[in-house]
Amino acid sequence: MTAADGDTCGSRSFEVQQLAWRVAGFAHSLDTSMLAFRRVQLSEWQSPAGQAYRTAVSLQAAALGRARDRLMAASEAVRRHAQQVSVSSQRTPGGGY
Repeated sequence: MTAADGDTCGSRSFEVQQLAWRVAGFAHSLDTSMLAFRRVQLSEWQSPAGQAYRTAVSLQAAALGRARDRLMAASEAVRRHAQQVSVSSQRTPGGGY
């Protein structure tokens, strides 16, 4: 492996790590929305319309929580892939994935 291959490998690994950080950032940004949903859920609206709205918000909050979990799992998978980029690049003559 040449120095250029090593630089390419490091650059690719860093780019993949940046992607993992961005995905994790998206997941963390969902926390703000989830907090807003929780505030609505804690509201004590007694009307049928208010109760229906809280129920709808609860369903959306649950879906958002699942999406956040999936984004965090995706971030971890991308982070693991970033580690493999450098390992696999060292094993191939062209420095590729």
